[in-house]
Amino acid sequence: MDRFLFPRWVNKFVPLLIGVLLIGGAYGGTVLFVASSPEILNRGYQPKQPVPFSHKLHAGRLKMDCRYCHNTVEKAAHAAVPPTATCGNCHSGKDASGVTPYASVLPESVALEPIRESLASGDSIDWQRVHNLPDFVYFNHSAHVTRGVSCVECHGRVDRMDVVTVVEPISMTWCLECHRNPDAKIRPVEEVTNLAWDAGEEAALIGKKLREELNINPSTNCSTCHR
Repeated sequence: MDRFLFPRWVNKFVPLLIGVLLIGGAYGGTVLFVASSPEILNRGYQPKQPVPFSHKLHAGRLKMDCRYCHNTVEKAAHAAVPPTATCGNCHSGKDASGVTPYASVLPESVALEPIRESLASGDSIDWQRVHNLPDFVYFNHSAHVTRGVSCVECHGRVDRMDVVTVVEPISMTWCLECHRNPDAKIRPVEEVTNLAWDAGEEAALIGKKLREELNINPSTNCSTCHR
């Protein structure tokens, strides 16, 4: 029986195949461990909302306190999305008799039509979530803001954003870094919603003093967030 001989072109094909496998493996590894990291996936996310709400206008120019809309942030794990009634305090439009309240702001605005429709029907507005932790992660807003961790530490300077954008990765590594070295992230509780507050080079010293006074000892145990 004659021996089977591979054609000569196979000699060039084998190194090419090995090269393709190596390049494919490197590409797959990059996609899995780099492109899919929170640093890449989370930062810059800014979903389009059904109503163009500008934090730059409300929290920035008008100096509205974060707690006016997110009124559970000091009492509960979640920072509540404001009900339409809160928006209606300023943007109610015409009442049932067709009269526009004296204090109504932009009652004829087309952009605010979803607000007026929601007030009339009682149906909620379909706000799109911006910062969304996985279901297996537990985070308590009240435990942070009542101990001097400002909104700005996680959400950035929303008072400068027309469209709220994710500016931090909100990853496990990022959270652990803060829990291990919290001093520079802690400020006086009365300054928590003052997003412009800046202690400069004294931030860590002030934070350390407050942490000791309030007995703040952030846990790094897995069960703190994974319950």
